Formats: sequence, C-alpha cells, structure tokens
Amino acid sequence: MAGTVKARVLKGFRDFLPEEERRRRWLIGLLENHFTSHGYMPIDTPALEYADILLSKGGDETDKQSYRFTDKGGRDVALRFDLTVPLARFMASHQDKLVLPFRRYHVGKVWRGENTQRGRFREFVQCDFDVLGPDSAGADLEIMLMALDGLAVIGAGPARIRFSHRGLFNLLLDGLGLPGSQTPVLRAVDKIGRIGIDGIRTSLIDLVGERKADAILDFIVPETDNGKTLEKMLQRMEGVNQERLTKALETEEGRQFSDTGRRGTDELPEAALRVRKILSTFDRLELGDMLLLDPSITRGLDYYTGIVFEIFLEDLPGIGSVCSGGRYDDLTGLFLKESISGVGASIGLDRLLSGFEELGIGGNTERNTDLLVLMLDEELLGDYQDFARDFRRLGLGVEVYPEPRRLEVQFRYAQARGIPFALLYGPREARDRRVNLKDLRTRKSFESLSVNAAKTELISSLGRR
Repeated sequence: MAGTVKARVLKGFRDFLPEEERRRRWLIGLLENHFTSHGYMPIDTPALEYADILLSKGGDETDKQSYRFTDKGGRDVALRFDLTVPLARFMASHQDKLVLPFRRYHVGKVWRGENTQRGRFREFVQCDFDVLGPDSAGADLEIMLMALDGLAVIGAGPARIRFSHRGLFNLLLDGLGLPGSQTPVLRAVDKIGRIGIDGIRTSLIDLVGERKADAILDFIVPETDNGKTLEKMLQRMEGVNQERLTKALETEEGRQFSDTGRRGTDELPEAALRVRKILSTFDRLELGDMLLLDPSITRGLDYYTGIVFEIFLEDLPGIGSVCSGGRYDDLTGLFLKESISGVGASIGLDRLLSGFEELGIGGNTERNTDLLVLMLDEELLGDYQDFARDFRRLGLGVEVYPEPRRLEVQFRYAQARGIPFALLYGPREARDRRVNLKDLRTRKSFESLSVNAAKTELISSLGRR
C-alpha cells in the first residue's frame, strides 16, 4: 500500500477555517450591497485565459509574476493576475450586449507569483468596480468616492486617498527627454513605499542619471497643501511656459472645468484641469482632508493613463494600500478598433482582512445557528427535518444533528458551535406532537410545548421579531 501524502499548502496560498471564511464572506456581502446600491452590476470571467490576452498590457514585472503554462491542448495560457485586463477582453467580446456607461463589479481570486509579506499573498481576492464609457471627471470622482464609502461601509476606519495623474508625470518625463524610459521610471517611483526615497534615488540614477533623477525626486515630493503641490508640478514640467500656465489657471475656464465636453485651454494641460476639478469637488463635499495630491503615486501597471490613486487606513499605516485604481483609456484598444475609456478601483480583501484581524474588527460577523434539533430516534428523521424547515421560515438558523448519538455528545456539539437552543423530540413527544425546548445558555427547559409555543419562546428569547 502506498504511503500517505503529507498535507501541505503552497507558499503564498492559504486555507480558510469557517470563522475566517465567514468573516471574508461578510465583507464581500457588505461590499456587494454597496456596489449594487450605486447601480453596479456583477460579472465574472474565467480564471484561465490565453497568455497573450492577459500579458499584453501588464508589463515585464507582471509577466514575471504570472502563473503561465502550456495546457494539454498545447495552448499558451495563464491565470489572471488582476480583474482589469480580463474586463477589457470581456468588453470586446460582449460590447453589442452592453449599454454605456457600463458599471460593473467583480469579486474573484487572482494569482501572482510575487514575494509574500504582511498582507500580500500569491492567491488573493480582489473586489473590483469600474465605469466604462465616459472619459470624465465625473466618472473619476465616482470611483474615488465609491472606494472611500465602501471602506466606510465595512468599518475600516479613517482613510485617506493619495492621488495623482499619469499625464502630468508623462509631461515631466517628456520634458526631460525620457519618453522611452517612462515605464521603468514609473515602476521605480511606484516602489517608494517599500524602499524609501533613498532607494528610489539609487534606482533612478541607474536608469536616467543623477541630474534627471534629482529632477524627478523633486517633482514627486508633495508640498504642504494640495494647491501648492499642483503649482510645483506645473512649474517643474520641462518645456511648459509657466507664465501662460498661470494665466490659464486664472481664467474662468480654468477655474470651472465641467464634465460637459470642455477639455480646458491650450495653455493648461488637460490633466491639470482634471486634478483641479477633483480637488475642488472634494472640497465642495467637505472631504478635502481625506484627499492628498501626491505625485509619487504612479501605479506600476502599464495600462494606466490618467488619474491614479491609492487609499491607506490611518489606523494601519504599515499595511500599505488597501484600495487602488485609476483611469485606463487605451486598454480595450488591444481588442477593439475604437477603444472604450474606463476608470476603476480594486479593494484588496485579503490585506483588509489581515488588518481587521489586527484591529479586532469583524469578529462576530454573523450569528451562529440558533437551534439544534437533536436526533433521539432515527425513525423520526422526517419529523426532525420538518421542524427545521418550519423554524427556518421564521428566519432562524437551524441544524439537525445527523445521527442518534448520546444526548451528552449532541449537547457538547451544540456548546462547541455556540448554538443557544436545542429542540428535543422523541417517541413520547411524537404521540402528542409536543416538543421540549432547552436554553443551553441558562440550562432552563421548556417542557411539552406546542410547535407554535416553541416558536414564540425562541423568537422572544433571541430578541427577534
């Protein structure tokens, strides 16, 4: 006989015990209710796709981290590393069935073969939400507010958005004569939270030299307030006439950029108008303290083109970003002649769960079973199931013990599961169709009750209506 196989789990992968999985499903349920209340509709896509589809826009680093292999049919395939690239393929496949603007949400597992660390795993769940169709400040704002409100819904505590615009960073790099080096520079800057400003400087010097590295570092450090940060970003962009920029900022059009098709003036970059609109609207909503213009936020994936952001929890500064996203205007262009603009975000559920565990949030996410129907006689199995179905119609959680074990065994099971009530029904009770109810918390027994009386007692004792 062959020996047993050692039970083990791959590094970066995890099992979830019932309480852990229940907490995760509780969070997902809250977020899904949040998404649907804002008009977002669920979709799903395959975990496995053709590699050339998934890896066409993520970038070299993503390619290295992807789980890629040849299947039994000789096809080059990969597991999805995020839910955004599959969305672009989805839009191309079903554009004739979808109405724009299309709001979607998608909760699903993704896989990345990256180094594991606190809150970072190789298999994890993402909660994505996107608006496809309009390229507007309104859509950008909606996604950012959806993210903040979603974190509030699940009780994540005070949060702050750090955001920027890839277009402004690209203008700086163009002015420095670095258009061909944008992707590696953006990825280097994106690691600032992990390796710090000194580590970034070393990486940038290797990529572009000391003078240009220092110019980039000066650009990405925020000033004391958002207005001063934007002013400095504009001043630092090589090849832009600052005097004309200043005049453009003072015009009515520069102050009141709207979503009605106006795209700013020739003097003021469109990206700067978009940033100004977001800042002013957050102030209008009295949420300005929750928003920080941070030019070091670049997001490492190649497909971002506009607004990019990350959200951090003030109570868990060391866990990193728990939600991130941005605008990707060219992603569907990989599959369509006319690209569909999009903006979206992803809440990292597993990182949030790690943080919640540290903060003691979400411990009692669902009630346990309310009632255990004890099995005293297997001949009464139909009655036991009938009772369970009847009590569940009241909204109660009910289990039937699956075999006629000794009473102490069944009571011990109920205690271990935290079940507050037990229903006892044997051949003697069956003659009169009466039941006995026992409160396992107080040891109080209610003898020879009608089924309706047992229902009333349960509802009253549990504080239900």
